[in-house]
Amino acid sequence: MNERPSPASATSGGANQPPPLAGYNAWSQDRILRPAVEREGGSWIAERAQDMGGLVGSERLQTLATQANRYPPELKTHDRFGNRIDAVEYHPAYHELMALAFGAGLHSLAWTEKRQGAWVARAALNYLWNQGENGVACPVTMSFAAVRVLRNDPRLAAEWEPKLLACDYDPRPLPLAQKRAVTIGMAMTERQGGSDLRANSTQAAFSGGGEFELSGHKWFCSAPMSDAFFTLARTGAGLTCFFVPRSLPDGTRNPFFIERLKDKCGNRSNASSEIEYRGTRAHIVGEEGRGIATLIEMAHLTRFDIVVACAGMMRAALNQALHHAAYRSVFGRRLVEQPLMQNVLADLALESEAATLLAFRLAGVFDRSASDERERLLMRLVTPIAKYWLCKRLPPLATEAMECLGGNGYVEEAPLARLYREAPLNGIWEGSGNVVCLDVLRSIQREPESVDTLLEELLRGGERLRRSAESISRSLKEMGGEESQARRIVETLALALQASLMVQHAGNESADTFCTSRLEGNGGRAFGTLPAGVRCAAIIERLRLSD
Repeated sequence: MNERPSPASATSGGANQPPPLAGYNAWSQDRILRPAVEREGGSWIAERAQDMGGLVGSERLQTLATQANRYPPELKTHDRFGNRIDAVEYHPAYHELMALAFGAGLHSLAWTEKRQGAWVARAALNYLWNQGENGVACPVTMSFAAVRVLRNDPRLAAEWEPKLLACDYDPRPLPLAQKRAVTIGMAMTERQGGSDLRANSTQAAFSGGGEFELSGHKWFCSAPMSDAFFTLARTGAGLTCFFVPRSLPDGTRNPFFIERLKDKCGNRSNASSEIEYRGTRAHIVGEEGRGIATLIEMAHLTRFDIVVACAGMMRAALNQALHHAAYRSVFGRRLVEQPLMQNVLADLALESEAATLLAFRLAGVFDRSASDERERLLMRLVTPIAKYWLCKRLPPLATEAMECLGGNGYVEEAPLARLYREAPLNGIWEGSGNVVCLDVLRSIQREPESVDTLLEELLRGGERLRRSAESISRSLKEMGGEESQARRIVETLALALQASLMVQHAGNESADTFCTSRLEGNGGRAFGTLPAGVRCAAIIERLRLSD
């Protein structure tokens, strides 16, 4: 990827096959990412991002990712003496990946760094990591977001937070006092309810000393090897948030029965499971009877991470497509020189750049939301908008990037096969499309001033966006709270915001083409349908990993 070969040299051993994309730096060679991070106040992360970028582009991490997904975790319900242990065993590659991610502070940097731009800086590392391996990103994100909920209980926070924020990884199934570091997961959904958490039926019975005992079944519990979980159960006051440690202070394991591991579509490195509580000890976190309200802040942070992850995954897919097209030769020319392939690649490049700009504008909003009311309003509204739209755009982008490689992309040895299987996950996790779009409507109804703030943000894109802002304002008034139109309005808001960011920060060719094809309808429904006259080569060059 560091050089563009001539057609004669664009072969591997005379077989017209590209070499693997390895040995590059996903930070220093990305001409879109670095300015976005600097613009939003996180430039001080450059040295650590350089290290992460080199790791992500290395053969080492690619090998670890391949191994961790080729040899999935296994459930061990009993030891050889017949004792119930409910342990999940992982390939050594997974543990090494966890050590690299948690050792780099992917889960903790936003909480431990006091400098302005800490959320942006952490987003940069997360964006990079998600170009390498996505299974580990799940426990990273849950542990990161858990801090907000943990702080609802000062005693628990004082006890757990130091080891939760440690830049270390300790997979041993031991009590907190004996651990160097811990991870925290969550187990919310049940068979009968799914995303309707109010339908949950797990029960909590007071057992004295401030503790409760839980009984019930959870349909999805990701990363069941975590040291503790936030979960929902019913008390007399209603649905309540509970903290469930996996090990008790006396060294015994808390009853936590793993019924089976899910045979899921996406990554295979991280385990997802069904669990059962039977006399499982737990502590209330937050106000009794307001469990969903307590956990909504955790969901807000995990949605933010999903936005960044989707943008990183888009970039990873684009890198693979550009690399292949630069080397593969057909009909006497490299693929990247073929006009129709240029249209496809340029379209993918526009999508990736717009996603990156949106993700890092949101990261900057998170950084400034505590002290800036305008940014706080944007944070509340833009987070679900961005989550919905990038989750919808990632699967078709991954599919198109795979098609650029042809049969070479449709094999498990290719990173795109793993990326393709993972692409739908984030659209399901932390609220499917309908749930998220209805959240946008509720946010607008609760804080209607957030719409004015977003419209002001759009106007930063100039006259072209003024017309869109006026149209959006009219549509919102006409639609009212009509739920059936929620997806339509969220899509319109997302595209307009991306267009505004492209006008402000992308090259003229890229910004104009994005607005023409996405905002003004002069483009098709599939990638590779940009209008005639677009300088596709210039758009591609902007997104190509630099030399």
